[in-house]
Amino acid sequence: MEGAVLDLDRLRAVRVLGRGAMGTVFLVRTADRDPDPAPSLLPDLFALKVVDKRCASAKPDALRRARWELSLLSAFSSQSDGRNHHPFLPSLLGSVDTPDLLAWALPYCSGGDLHALRRSLSPDDDAFSIAAIRFYLSEIIAALAHLHSLRIAYRDLKPENVLLQSSGHITLTDFDLSRYLPSRSSANLSPLRPPPPLPSDHNRRHRQSLARIFVFGTAEDHLKKNARSARVSPLSRRRTSSTSTSGGGDERSFSFVGTEEYVAPEVVRGDGHGFAVDWWALGILAYEMAYGRTPFRGRNRKETFRNVLTRPPQFSGQRRTVLTDLIERLLAKDPTQRLGHARGADEVKAHPFFEGVMWELLPEVSRPPFLAPVVDGEEGVGFDVRDYLRGVHQQQPAASPSASSESLAES
Repeated sequence: MEGAVLDLDRLRAVRVLGRGAMGTVFLVRTADRDPDPAPSLLPDLFALKVVDKRCASAKPDALRRARWELSLLSAFSSQSDGRNHHPFLPSLLGSVDTPDLLAWALPYCSGGDLHALRRSLSPDDDAFSIAAIRFYLSEIIAALAHLHSLRIAYRDLKPENVLLQSSGHITLTDFDLSRYLPSRSSANLSPLRPPPPLPSDHNRRHRQSLARIFVFGTAEDHLKKNARSARVSPLSRRRTSSTSTSGGGDERSFSFVGTEEYVAPEVVRGDGHGFAVDWWALGILAYEMAYGRTPFRGRNRKETFRNVLTRPPQFSGQRRTVLTDLIERLLAKDPTQRLGHARGADEVKAHPFFEGVMWELLPEVSRPPFLAPVVDGEEGVGFDVRDYLRGVHQQQPAASPSASSESLAES
């Protein structure tokens, strides 16, 4: 099921869940007035992601990326028959496209995200337990394995994009930076298609900029200081054949995308990248969950990227563990030596850290380390998302997105 056509007149927003570069996410319920005699397929509460086209028009590539994300969510849902939708990926409940707005509905994850969960831990215990790390990494690996089987590189794994369902299990979110990477043998067989390419000169300018920053060090002013989770926007969609990114003849992307502290070395170098960038990000996530910080953060973006290229991860204490071994192997600078490069998710699953994990039964037998609070009916009459966005547009027509998702570079 690809979801119903949403009627904005019948939806009332309860509150804003978040704002980012790609739009605003609301917690929404169906209005009580003028009830439809037909039963609704929508749950009582759900998340509504809304892209304001009036603002998106001022952000290069924003609307195109939004439509790409919506097409992916539709593909996730249409491939399922209601029984075998992947449990750790979102399902599309409905969408609507008007002259002013593009919006789509997703299940509400009442547990927040991994970043907020870690911050909620006691000051003396800002890292997850080994059991919790194993639980969350296992479910993320299962989700990445499914994405990679669809030839989709996620490219934006970070704690803020790992949402917690009410059951305590995870859901990945935000797919606007993802990329379709066909193999040479299957390029014409998949129902998924990459978004339209941008002019190739964007890629040329980007690689020249990187050379100035990391070879000559003369472009400090090109890297604005910002929050730890600032994202790099795709400056190109150049599609160039490579020898291999996952053991086969896959295509690589040369887009400069990701989140500052999670960007893989091959992305920083502009070498072209494939699915291995997701395994690098998994290593960064594992490190942050274990130590409460990312391993390569510098005083500014230039130093962070230099650390990504040159510095090995540092571990507290002298004793090596299966977790530190997993992190080291995921954070191999050379993507061809990185865990997951040769055999994809199967290679990562086989690491001793995941010994005993029942991969096929994760949603049924795994006991989440944290459960989301019970969400009851929301009080108040709510508000119309169109009125809210109209007010934002009038007050701040050229407002920047929140620091948690601002792009490092725009095309």
